[in-house]
Amino acid sequence: MKDFMMTLFGNYGTEIVFLHIFSAVVWVGGMIAMRFAAHNSFIEIENPLHRLERISHALKRLFYIVSPFVIILIITAVIMAVSLGFRAAAVDENGNVISEYAMHLYNLIHVKEVIWMIMGANLAAMMFFRSQVDTLLIKGDTVLAKAKLSRIGKYMVPLNIILGLIAIYLGVTLRNA
Repeated sequence: MKDFMMTLFGNYGTEIVFLHIFSAVVWVGGMIAMRFAAHNSFIEIENPLHRLERISHALKRLFYIVSPFVIILIITAVIMAVSLGFRAAAVDENGNVISEYAMHLYNLIHVKEVIWMIMGANLAAMMFFRSQVDTLLIKGDTVLAKAKLSRIGKYMVPLNIILGLIAIYLGVTLRNA
């Protein structure tokens, strides 16, 4: 599998890096647009039920849009992590560190991977809470629906925005290393 990924990256490295960056931009950019542009527009909807329905619908559409890009991001990250040789530059076959700088870069890759995993888990939780909102709205429980949407908008989306920006910064750092 490693040989396949290395060959794939050797033949399509530019495309793989592009897909990786584009996926991060769509995911993080979508959350920024939702939180700072769409959210302010939703606040102007006077009818509380309609406001909650619009927010839930917009989040559902956002999650459908970003989900394939999250998968592309993970696949391209694995291909790059394997193909770019960070591990081989950092440690020998026995696991002994051969370059402190290379080991630092190799550790940054792991930090970045952990960040994207946390973001993915947070996204899955947001999708779960958002699906509960539709059920609550059908039942007429606008108080609990609002609380769940509030949790997504106030805490979960901003967390993913911050983590995404950190991961993008680490990616730029690694690319320039």
